[in-house]
Amino acid sequence: MVSCRSMAKALSPMMTLRDFENGYWYLDQLKNFAERIGIPAAKKLRKDELEKAIVAFLRTGNAALPTKRSLRKTGVKDVERGRNLKLRIENYTSNRETKNFIVEQARMMAPDVREKSGVWYRLNRWREEQITSGEHPTYGDLVRQYIVLNKMERFERVPHGRYINFVADFLEADKRATRAEAVAAWTELKDLDVPKDYVAWVKARAKRKGKSR
Repeated sequence: MVSCRSMAKALSPMMTLRDFENGYWYLDQLKNFAERIGIPAAKKLRKDELEKAIVAFLRTGNAALPTKRSLRKTGVKDVERGRNLKLRIENYTSNRETKNFIVEQARMMAPDVREKSGVWYRLNRWREEQITSGEHPTYGDLVRQYIVLNKMERFERVPHGRYINFVADFLEADKRATRAEAVAAWTELKDLDVPKDYVAWVKARAKRKGKSR
C-alpha cells in the first residue's frame, strides 16, 4: 500500500487545503472541528455540508453556514399525519417506513421502475432544494421524482459525493468489476495521501506496481 505518512493526522485551522482533501475524515471529526472553528449549527450538518464549509474556511478564513435548508424540525412529523400522495412535505423523516411508502407508490405508478444506486441521495437533495427555493412539494411529487431519477440513463456527478463518484467511476471503467471490489478499492484509497477519486487511485496503484518490480 502507498505510504500515507505525509497525511495530516488531525484537523487543524492551519492545515492546507491539500491536507484536508487528501485525507479521509469521519463525521464526528468533521463536526467537532467545524464547531471549533465557529461554523454555525455544525452538529446538525450533513457530512457533505461540513466538508463544503471547512473547504470554504480553509480558503477564506470565514466560518459560514453552508446551507439554506432549515436545520430545526418542529411540529408533528409527516409520518404521524397520515402520509399520502397529496400531503405536503413539512416534517420529513428519512427512515425505512418512508422509503417503503415511496417505493410502493412508485411501483403502482410505474411497475417497471427499478431502483438505481445513489437514487436516495439525489432524491433527498431534490426535496431539500425544492423546499429551500420556496416550493411546496407533496409526497406525490416526491414519488414522481423518484421514478424520474430511476429512469435516468446516467446521473449527474455529486459535487461532494466522493464515495458515490468513486464507485461509479470504478464500475464504469471495468464492466466486469463487482460492487464489493469497488468498495474494497475505496477502502484502500481512504488511507492514501492522494485525492479521493478514481484517477488518483489508478495512479497510486500504478506507482505501487512500478516500485514492486
